[in-house]
Amino acid sequence: MSVLNKLSPKEVFAFFEELSSIPRTSGNEKQVSDYLVDFAKKRDLEVFQDEALNVIIKKAGTKGYEKSAPVIIQGHMDMVGEKASGSNHDFLKDPIKLRIEDDFIYATNTTLGADDGIAVAYGLAILDALELNHPPIELLITTNEETGMNGASSLTAEHLSGKTMLNIDAEEEGIFLVSCAGGLTSYVTFKPDYEDLSGMVMEVSVEGLKGGHSGMEIIKQRGNAVKLLGRVLNRLNEEIGIRLVTLRGGAKHNAIAREAYATIAFTKENAAQASEIIKDMDSVFKDEFRVQDPKVKVEIKKASGDKMMASNSSNNIINYILTVPDGIQRMSSDIEGLVESSLNLGVLADNGGKIEFTHAVRSSVKSQKAEIAEIISALGNLTGAIVNNTGDYPEWQYEEDSKIRKTAMETYKGLFKKEPEISAIHAGLECGLLKKILPETDMISFGPNLFDVHTPEEHMSISSAARTYKFVTALLENLK
Repeated sequence: MSVLNKLSPKEVFAFFEELSSIPRTSGNEKQVSDYLVDFAKKRDLEVFQDEALNVIIKKAGTKGYEKSAPVIIQGHMDMVGEKASGSNHDFLKDPIKLRIEDDFIYATNTTLGADDGIAVAYGLAILDALELNHPPIELLITTNEETGMNGASSLTAEHLSGKTMLNIDAEEEGIFLVSCAGGLTSYVTFKPDYEDLSGMVMEVSVEGLKGGHSGMEIIKQRGNAVKLLGRVLNRLNEEIGIRLVTLRGGAKHNAIAREAYATIAFTKENAAQASEIIKDMDSVFKDEFRVQDPKVKVEIKKASGDKMMASNSSNNIINYILTVPDGIQRMSSDIEGLVESSLNLGVLADNGGKIEFTHAVRSSVKSQKAEIAEIISALGNLTGAIVNNTGDYPEWQYEEDSKIRKTAMETYKGLFKKEPEISAIHAGLECGLLKKILPETDMISFGPNLFDVHTPEEHMSISSAARTYKFVTALLENLK
């Protein structure tokens, strides 16, 4: 049964609802990629699907626009799969359950996938429309954007001829993005020594944090559950002496960790003191994050285990969590309020006894990105870890002379009688990679109002999505 069938523009929300029924987390895009190919074939549109499952669909210009220069409309088909604690949702097979609250579309206990499903829905609606005026369209929908932009990295310019690109992967209506950060992913792996477990075994948890997109919302200074867990473990280790048994936390490298857990061992005589430390750290965090994360909580409960880490291995891991940088590293000197460099400890995992940390590093300055990676490597080496940096993607630099920026601003002002804002973004956009592939292409990025992206609270403004579609179609009409 349709949830969005009464919303307008009908065609946009119909396609968005169809996409929501198709599992499409990063790395699981075959079904949605084939859906896009099938869409094109049913409408006799030219379509190309590459080995990375990126899809390009082409449509001729409408009457009077036949000889106009092609325009690339670009977004990504994958979504971040985050769910609320206790949810049984399986992102590999279950559809996203949509619901409407006032002016917003939410999912039920999961991410919504408006990042970047709304771009795909806009593109399909434009390709399907008969009454719109537009130049030749090249709809480019990439894969694996959320976990390293691997889809865009594998693209070539062979099937793309447009010299103007509309990237619809921003999250604030009326703000046009003209620059973005570059980034990389840093993997830090410990191979602890283990010995027979002794003492009592307990699980320490840090929960209740809001999390969020590690690029867009890093400036909000929200708590990172893994880093907070490190502080708790260090306090316990200093005061009563503990051994780590196992650890886990976070879910995605580009999402601020909302939950983290550590199973620890210590002598029974210290049980009461351990409980007091946990209560104290809970109070400390509630005070520190009373504005950003008022629901943060630290708890301890009984657990079990077979082995515990040797003292040196346990200490090294605790020291690493405690000392590795996280969050904002430097603000921009050129653009007020813009984060220039940051990193996010997004995932902590126990992989068969190996303890693995995953950091998302971002910077709009290439040398600073390299410096942060070097710091992680140095700390990893000092604590006995193996460090591997991958997925390096470039920043998108501001261009002073941009025709599409000028046309977009004029179109927006003409429609809504107010000036749009020109801005840069700390998050990574595919524009940086695509600019390397299509160096002569003039680009701009925009989108409707999205909130709490990369969290189970993600939601999209219905009225903003409608206005943004009106803007996209008007902009295309002005690109004759």
